[in-house]
Order: sequence, then structure tokens, then C-alpha cells
Amino acid sequence: MRLLRSTDMALRVLMRLAVAGETSPTTREVAADMGVPYTHAAKVVAELQHRGLVETRRGRGGGLSLTEAGRGASVGRIVRALEGEGDVADCEGATPCPLNADCRLRGALRRAQEAFYASLDPLTVADMVAAPTGPLLLGLPSARRAS
Repeated sequence: MRLLRSTDMALRVLMRLAVAGETSPTTREVAADMGVPYTHAAKVVAELQHRGLVETRRGRGGGLSLTEAGRGASVGRIVRALEGEGDVADCEGATPCPLNADCRLRGALRRAQEAFYASLDPLTVADMVAAPTGPLLLGLPSARRAS
């Protein structure tokens, strides 16, 4: 299974914010830290804010912070929400699969997809930044400036 780029970016933004401590990096700083375009990061941050995982503040002293809900959020639940409910294989797309009615593969892929999500369910955003990952994130340029 392959995550959408926006889902991957969202997880990395959440991880970066989980180690921010009392600092509030801007979307521009987080985008630079993650090596992603600002416009894409801004869309991801807006989605995370909409879902209650991130708070944003404008103006002087503004920036991003992880909410308590975001810190304790299940990675599996986040990935499910961002990836949507679609199947791994597009059996009913523009050219529907002729095997669709009696295919066993579709069910097997759906079970595999759910097993993937289930393996992420117990993991929280806070868990993702435990050593050795957290210290690496703290070594990013804007994290070093904030220290």
C-alpha cells in the first residue's frame, strides 16, 4: 500500500510539531524543514487544523502547534481519514473489471488494507517522535533556531 503524498506530509508535519515544545514554527518553516513546497504544506496544515489536530495563530508570535487531541491521535485513524475509504484496487473505475462480481482478490486486498490500518491504530503521534526520531527532528534547522 502506498500513502498519498499529502498523507505522508501530514504525518511528518504532526511529528515536527510534536517536538516543537513551547515554540510555534510557521508553516513556511515546517515546509522548509520537511523539504516540501510551502503551498502543499499550507493545504495539509489547513486539513490538520480542520480535523482539530493542529492550532494555527496568525501575526506576530503566531505559528503552528499540536493540540492535545493531535498528540494523542491514533496514526491509524489519521491515515484512514486522510486516505479516504477507497479500495486499494480500482475495480469499478472508468473501465470496470470484468471479474468484479466473483473476484476474491478484492476482498483479500480490503482485508490487507484493514490489517495495515489496524497495525497503525495503537501508535500515536507522540509515539512516533520517541527516540531516535524525536532527536533527529530537533536537529532540523528551524528546531535548532528555536532552541
